[in-house]
Amino acid sequence: MSAARKIGVALLGYAFMGKAHSHGFKSMPHFFYPPPAIPDLVVIYGRTEEKVKEAAINYGFRRYVTDWRKAVGDPEIEVVDNCLPNNMHVEPTVEAIEKGKHVLCEKPLARNAEEARILRDAAKRARVKTMVAFNYRFVPAVQLARNIVKSGLLGRIYHFRARYLQDWIVDPNFPLVWRLKKEEAGSGPLGDLGSHIIDLGRFIVGEFKSVMGMVKTFIEERPLPEDPSRKGRVTVDDAFEAVIELDNGAIGTLEASRFATGRKNYNNFEINGEKGSIEFNLERLNELKLYLKEWEGKAIGGWNTILVTEKTQPYIERYWPSGHIIGWEHTFINEIYHFIKAVVKDEDIAPLGATFEDGYRNNVIMDAILKSAETGRKIEVSF
Repeated sequence: MSAARKIGVALLGYAFMGKAHSHGFKSMPHFFYPPPAIPDLVVIYGRTEEKVKEAAINYGFRRYVTDWRKAVGDPEIEVVDNCLPNNMHVEPTVEAIEKGKHVLCEKPLARNAEEARILRDAAKRARVKTMVAFNYRFVPAVQLARNIVKSGLLGRIYHFRARYLQDWIVDPNFPLVWRLKKEEAGSGPLGDLGSHIIDLGRFIVGEFKSVMGMVKTFIEERPLPEDPSRKGRVTVDDAFEAVIELDNGAIGTLEASRFATGRKNYNNFEINGEKGSIEFNLERLNELKLYLKEWEGKAIGGWNTILVTEKTQPYIERYWPSGHIIGWEHTFINEIYHFIKAVVKDEDIAPLGATFEDGYRNNVIMDAILKSAETGRKIEVSF
């Protein structure tokens, strides 16, 4: 068997997502052997030289730069992975696409639908692969949930309700980081967390038809990171709620908050159908709860917990023996395998991966929720 070719990778950003993605690139060939290609970690970009230098050493990149254009334009690079704050998604991503690089971009695709349309259209004009990093699509239990719904096992779908709850900014003295500024983030937990559950709704159940939303900012001023004695204004939501209607007639609710005291990374959804229901909780990501009214003509009832670690489940055969659980970091390994495989074998990103069209539609839905919150009206979703 000939050795897999190398594929040059440039990573933009070295913080939380930079660490997660780097781990995914490095681990993918080990688990998905033989790999479609071996990621060659060529260059990492960051604004602060001392920190990006340290990240390059820690993550295993051959060199670092403090100018993203040097990373995007590097002739060794085939894949650009954009893990920068949301206000830095458009320009580097468009330039990468125009230079013929394949792009994996962190979610949300942009700060708003107008920016996301720019990225969607750039991807349409190009011959490169582009994907939005909605990593929860690559949880085996989530793909099982999708397969159950698509198979018709639950019958007609009545409800999709989802909530993504955290509590990391409950302390009013938590500093005014970029995620709390509209000019950098676009929105608060709506974009940070809500984009995930919107994507899961579209991925598993179907397209959105209308939304009614409400947003709330609980702490309106916070200490400045560079000078805690001074405060700056929080310009995004701290929490949002929305009532939704889907094209298939189902209705539901969405909720995301960073003020849910005691919740650390609680991404939970439930789907109710005429023949049964399913429930998923990211904090127990190897499990899927299933309720069926009957099986093969016989009433059964009761909720059953499926441990999604069998070799028949997506990606599991690449890891451990049946019953041995995988973790949050494996979602990135699975995601990066899917992306690199699509690049090397010229396969479609969809339907398992989120295309830039998916990312654009996600931003349209979030904008509609914000418009509804502002006007107090139900907003029809139009793509």
